[in-house]
Amino acid sequence: MTLRRIDLNLFRVFEAVLKHRSIVGASRELSITPSAVSHAIARLRASLADPLFVPCESGMEPTARALELAPHVQGGLERIDLALRSRPFVAHEAVRTFRLAMSDYAALTILPPLIQRLQTQAPGIDLRVFPFSRSDTVRQIDDGRLDLVVGWFTELPPRMRRVLLWKDVESIIARAGHPLAGRPVTREDLLRYPHVVVELTGSGDLHEEGYLAERGVTQRVWLERLLLDTREDGGAIIGRAALSVPHYAEVIPVVMASDMLATLPLGYTRPAVEQGQVVHIPLPYEPVVGTLEAIWHQRSDDDAALNWLIRQAREATGMFDQGKAEGGSSGH
Repeated sequence: MTLRRIDLNLFRVFEAVLKHRSIVGASRELSITPSAVSHAIARLRASLADPLFVPCESGMEPTARALELAPHVQGGLERIDLALRSRPFVAHEAVRTFRLAMSDYAALTILPPLIQRLQTQAPGIDLRVFPFSRSDTVRQIDDGRLDLVVGWFTELPPRMRRVLLWKDVESIIARAGHPLAGRPVTREDLLRYPHVVVELTGSGDLHEEGYLAERGVTQRVWLERLLLDTREDGGAIIGRAALSVPHYAEVIPVVMASDMLATLPLGYTRPAVEQGQVVHIPLPYEPVVGTLEAIWHQRSDDDAALNWLIRQAREATGMFDQGKAEGGSSGH
């Protein structure tokens, strides 16, 4: 099957159904009847010899072939739209809404300095920020429902781009007056107390060493590495995650009200320590260096507005002069 034999309008319908996972939702976006949407998808199914979408409890689930086509279709449509608009990006004249996903820690770190820059340089740009606690954020990048995701990642497939936004190190906190406060501690000391853990997917699943692999992307979803301590003699001490929460914001109040310990980024805990709400417990090992990276789909490499936004985020956090992160595109 060649492109010449397919009506390009069918791909616009395909994109809308993929976005909404619904015939009715697609019809509303496109201002056509549900019957017209169904007819268009039927024509595309016949042309591509694949069901593309199958009914399920939550709506229309895309097939593997549909997911394979999605980034190419969306990228092609976006490039056509950009070519038709064909105006150079001018920040102070731009009117656009970007969709981002990030944790509350990332939002607290990235958004204040970024918004300060946007207000003065691009007042017409709006941001819509969604929770990073959902396990389908990568699929939403593939589907075009998110422009950027900010998180802690290791492996990325070739279709994803990445750039460094922030670095921090881990710290352990406890309430003021905790039995471990103010003295050197060992791993065994730390494991005698229950821990509160930030688990960003909100799924309750156990993830190997705090990472979750999804659609070729390995992302850090929790930081607590103390819960399993292997001894030199081959034995192990297993700690207790007494509380798992999906957001960083709940952790410090819980620590203040209990004997629980928590591992959090140092920059996040420092204000609470300075205010006397909690104390830092000395680490009996070298701290892990954590990163916040922005990731996006390769189809957006030529999106001048998105490139500008990423650069602003890096400059706002002081990372622009730190060098390009592995896999990042030029111009960021």
